[in-house]
Amino acid sequence: MKSIEWVVNTMPKTEDKNLPVMAMDEIRKVKTFHESFPQYSQTPLVKLDHMAEFLGLGQVFVKDESYRFGLNAFKVLGGSFAMAKYIAQQTGKDVSELPYSVLTSDKLREEFGQATFFTATDGNHGRGVAWAANKLGQKSVVFMPKGSTETRLNNIAAEGATVTIEECNYDECVRMAADAAAKTKNGVVVQDTAWDGYEEIPAWIMQGYGTMALEANEQLEEYGCDRPTHVFIQAGVGSLAGAVQGYFANRYPDNPPKVVVVEADIAACLYKGAKVGDGSIQFVGGDLITIMAGLACGEPNTISWDILKNHVDTFVAAPDWAAAQGMRMLAAPVKGDAPICSGESGAAPFGVLAAIMMMDEYKELRDHLGLDKDSKVLLFSTEGDTDPDRYKAIVWEGKES
Repeated sequence: MKSIEWVVNTMPKTEDKNLPVMAMDEIRKVKTFHESFPQYSQTPLVKLDHMAEFLGLGQVFVKDESYRFGLNAFKVLGGSFAMAKYIAQQTGKDVSELPYSVLTSDKLREEFGQATFFTATDGNHGRGVAWAANKLGQKSVVFMPKGSTETRLNNIAAEGATVTIEECNYDECVRMAADAAAKTKNGVVVQDTAWDGYEEIPAWIMQGYGTMALEANEQLEEYGCDRPTHVFIQAGVGSLAGAVQGYFANRYPDNPPKVVVVEADIAACLYKGAKVGDGSIQFVGGDLITIMAGLACGEPNTISWDILKNHVDTFVAAPDWAAAQGMRMLAAPVKGDAPICSGESGAAPFGVLAAIMMMDEYKELRDHLGLDKDSKVLLFSTEGDTDPDRYKAIVWEGKES
């Protein structure tokens, strides 16, 4: 069995110029925007008291994003906000002037016209972009990497998008989307990975994810938890991880929680960068085949990378078995705790946390992080069973690949 690999962050700090992207005032505006959607409701923060006791922890909280906008994943938060910010920019408005009722109005459509939003995805981000485009009367084109499932393709097509599965990996699909957008009148790339020259829209997407972090923070306080001591967060290109890390660094500047970033080991570009240790961006190529399809990205978001290397405590590269274990443990937790339907990418951080607490070979990491009976750990289950057949194969039948 492949081991979980980890490295403590010792990278040199930068001037932290990207941390203000996730400033508290900005994220409150984002949440107000999402609250204007008729589909909006706060997703649950599940408190796993019995699991926490079993693992030797004080408290364990899991934010369950399978309830987000009826789309079974959190990604729509980023795509919808970025599209609204783009439309606001093009029409000379502030996004606060464009709640859902205005965005979907005939008047705004006449003023803005119609754009085609291009993106690459393993499923969740593309579905969110397609859904938002559909609701706003816009067009969308989605490229999916080799190994994507027909179920996830069909979910995107059902939202009116033009969608294809390509014979290449995710990062190459991103380049295809950017190239196609450049050749299309009113074509716009809505991608959650940033590169030099393409950073504005990814920053907006990261801000969109802030709604989830702000909700979770408010829910923790309702539970009587003043702040988490640890946050475990998954990463593909790192946009979500950078958003969550950025939010908590801004929220608790004097006493931030320890953040642990969890990647699929086959695509662990952030872990690889932390291991090199000089702050440089590292890439991972190849087909990147893993059950954690949402994390199968080998080229980091430049904005997020800057936030992560300044603030993250530890980077972890997780094998597929850790994600599968997390899925099963959340689906059938300790008696008395509510079960959580968590997909492959959603459950990876919990699987890593459980392994750290249950397996002696990770005692050094457990001790480094100071995980014990006083720890209050926050995790984000970013997706439900977005591919129900694959979910059942892993959870019911014990398959891991």
